[in-house]
Amino acid sequence: MYGLAVRCKRREIEHIRDPYSRFTEAVRCGKFSLRVGTDYAMVSKRPARGSDDVKSDLPGSDSEAQPPQLRLSFEALTLIAAFGSLVTCYGNIIALNFFGTRLVPWNAHVQAVFMWSLALLAVYGLWRSREQHQQVFPLAVGAAGVAVLIFTLYVKWDTRFEILAYTLLVLAALLNQSAILSRLYRTVRQQALQIRDFNRNLEDEVRRQVREIERLGRLKGFLAPQVAEMVMGEGKEGLLDSHRRDIACLFCDIRGFTSFSERVEPEEAISLLQVYHERVGGLVAHRRGTIGLRAGDGVMVFFNDPIPCEEPVKEAVMLALEIQEAVQDVREHWQRLGHSIGVGIGIASGYATLGLLGSQGRADYTAIGNVVNIAARLCGEAKDREILITQRAYLDIEPQIEGKLCDPLQLKGVSQPVETYSVVGLRSSLSSLVTVDEDARGF
Repeated sequence: MYGLAVRCKRREIEHIRDPYSRFTEAVRCGKFSLRVGTDYAMVSKRPARGSDDVKSDLPGSDSEAQPPQLRLSFEALTLIAAFGSLVTCYGNIIALNFFGTRLVPWNAHVQAVFMWSLALLAVYGLWRSREQHQQVFPLAVGAAGVAVLIFTLYVKWDTRFEILAYTLLVLAALLNQSAILSRLYRTVRQQALQIRDFNRNLEDEVRRQVREIERLGRLKGFLAPQVAEMVMGEGKEGLLDSHRRDIACLFCDIRGFTSFSERVEPEEAISLLQVYHERVGGLVAHRRGTIGLRAGDGVMVFFNDPIPCEEPVKEAVMLALEIQEAVQDVREHWQRLGHSIGVGIGIASGYATLGLLGSQGRADYTAIGNVVNIAARLCGEAKDREILITQRAYLDIEPQIEGKLCDPLQLKGVSQPVETYSVVGLRSSLSSLVTVDEDARGF
């Protein structure tokens, strides 16, 4: 996951890549033809390759592929012109002394014209190169060298002046090249620092995203997947802060599980629990409830938090009926094998305190309060296939369910007896709303 995020984020580095790297990549891919000009490299975009272009590239076609067009950069032009003027001045002298012949048998006037013309061409290259490195000193040195050369050619001939002129001219060409290389070095160094900073920010961003993914995975453990994604995607993490809200709380657990686990192999007991939690979790996700606790064969679910619910008690009762229907096959299966198991459910409604509880890196979103305690105690009192509901919760949806009044229960940890009803089912107009997937039937 981390590697994938890094590879995805690496693509963002394109906006700070060296322009020269993009240029060479484009040339390699055949998108540009190469010409060297004012900048280090100037490119001309080739026409879009359509069907006619493809046809023209086929063997035997009339048109041939045009080779890359190359021209000298201005820093190269400066070097060649400066040394060309120097060779024009001293080439014949050197050749005559070492080889006994002249390179070019021209007269002195033509030679002088070539000398200062090439020198001026070198100065022109210095002037155009100045646009790249933004330094005037090489141009000033080259211009001084040309001035001294013209002075010694047409005003007063002196070998020392001639040597000085060419020294200045060659020095200007070398200074120009050094300035360009320094500018390139600074550019590359700046881009290296940008890439380093980008990589550092990239690592921090990837760590943050990995933490969000892990957080989302934990949220999906007690929230419906679509609810967890909404909480993270819409930036509603504040919903998980500690607060109070009126909720409907449901507890359910497997009746006879303790004696069952003593009589079967551990693998069979674990298999039953795995499928039980998987099926109950699927039904909870369908009803958009929140799982606040999983402990052995017990599950706590509450409605109306963190996502508001118009009728939380109704959703809790319908979930309870769906769970009872989903475990019908498992009852029959284990009864044929001589085991008596079932599910008892307790439901209560009221205000509770909700929020994340736990340590850093391992926290669960749950509810605490009297309503939670009563729902847990009712679950403990409920028999197999029985759904016990408090009087307050029953009155909230009395027109929608059928129930019968039970004797008041003295629950552990509750000072006053609790008026309780046993849910028989939904009214006929609502019975069709109880749906159980085929995968939720049996374990």
